[in-house]
Amino acid sequence: MTSKQDLKAFAFKTKAMLSQLERKVQLARQQESVYWHLASHGIPKSLHCLCLKLAEEYSVNAMARSRLPPPEFVSRLVDPTFHHLVLLTDNVLAASVVVTSTIESSINPEKLVFHIVTDKKTYAPMHAWFATNSIKSVVEVRGLHQYDWSEEVNAGVKEMLATNHLIWKQYYNKEKDLDYTQENSRYLEALRPSSLSLMNQLRIYLPELFPDLKKIVFLDDDVVVQHDISFLWELDLNGKVIGSVFKSWCGDGCCPGSKYINYLNFSHPLVASNFDGDQCAWLYGMNIIDLETWRRTNITETYHQWLKLNLKSGMTMWNPGVLPPALMTFEGQVHPISSSMLVTDLGYRHQSAEISKEKLEAAAVIHFSGPAKPWLEIGFPEVRSLWSRYVNISNKFIGRCRITG
Repeated sequence: MTSKQDLKAFAFKTKAMLSQLERKVQLARQQESVYWHLASHGIPKSLHCLCLKLAEEYSVNAMARSRLPPPEFVSRLVDPTFHHLVLLTDNVLAASVVVTSTIESSINPEKLVFHIVTDKKTYAPMHAWFATNSIKSVVEVRGLHQYDWSEEVNAGVKEMLATNHLIWKQYYNKEKDLDYTQENSRYLEALRPSSLSLMNQLRIYLPELFPDLKKIVFLDDDVVVQHDISFLWELDLNGKVIGSVFKSWCGDGCCPGSKYINYLNFSHPLVASNFDGDQCAWLYGMNIIDLETWRRTNITETYHQWLKLNLKSGMTMWNPGVLPPALMTFEGQVHPISSSMLVTDLGYRHQSAEISKEKLEAAAVIHFSGPAKPWLEIGFPEVRSLWSRYVNISNKFIGRCRITG
């Protein structure tokens, strides 16, 4: 470069090259997000095989159809002196891990009562699994087809599903035109089919699912319980509906990427006037719920009111997903639980890598939130082992599926 003109041409070419490389990096990141998004939808052959084998066992083996729980333990299903845990899931293996890990970590497993609600297609395999495996606690398996709900509840569920599908569809079309950013990559996670799953949506109908229960611990099916959690049932919620961990690992009010402003649209006047964008979001995964207070405060009705307002607003009040409308619905009704109780984000590569081994081992519950579920091939080996050690390897159905799968 012998002149200012040569220097200017060099700078121009360098800038153009850097811009081109940046576009390539953005495209690669977007493609990676899409590939992870698609991979997280898959059902491993062994898991599909397991359900088929269990369904077959249910049809030919009287033991696999035996009553759950046995008649002598039926009274425990509504006894408030026992510790009631609820799972809404259509994943047999995941439910098995949640139940097994909770029992093995419990000081008094005989006090635990598990209520597992699943859909019609998974009912037979789910029932067969728990009927043919020895469990130290009481387990109830119910299919949605076994509930006899009122017309009002049925109409509410249909309205909820239809509205959430419209929100999902809008963001699905929008995602096609988005360039990669950390915020936009959040849409892919929210647009997973599980966000439309009836099993996920029905958590807002817990009082209707369990009309005779007063207090429950609700667990997602992608958690592992590592330590005794019996104290949760004795926790004073101070008149609140739900007890939850807030996502503030780095201190009070410090939760980058997990504040209300990351889930809700604060340019909307109704959102801006009712919520604080800097407030840290609370977490699903492990929650203690006072169903009596829920019924008194009409939480389910409030949820539907926000759905209708969002629909009238052109579905612009929040990003898609299960958590945003829940943040709005339970506003002022959440009692904080110590953040050391729950470690989350184990389904994200970068977030899980940042969690220390000591923090992971100390947590009572670990949550594989994110696309890399431990039962998928994309699950991270370094944390996947924490889940797989609770899988009953000796079970004849799993062994048979591993051979054929």
